[in-house]
Amino acid sequence: MPFDILLKNLLLSPGKTTNTGADENPLSEYLISINIQKLDGGGYLATSECIQGLVAQGRTIAETMEIAQDVARKLVESYIEHGDPLPVNLLPSTKKIKNVKIPISVTV
Repeated sequence: MPFDILLKNLLLSPGKTTNTGADENPLSEYLISINIQKLDGGGYLATSECIQGLVAQGRTIAETMEIAQDVARKLVESYIEHGDPLPVNLLPSTKKIKNVKIPISVTV
């Protein structure tokens, strides 16, 4: 089942800090698609065709999406830190995102 997740990435430049004030770096957001599949032994596995190496596993879809977002953020921060180009299918987010499905867990 495909999902889109919003990836908030703090752009870190050499010599810059993340403190508030003049040295604060801009916050960039990217939208990536991930695929989540249910595992036979329980839990879920997320992968992405957008970012090579993104693999995340969780007990629920929501947990898997949260872990995938963290992994994606770390991978993108690594690209930026090492001066590597970002993946071409990494899309900047827009102000309006439509038709996003979110998982909810309900105890009955």
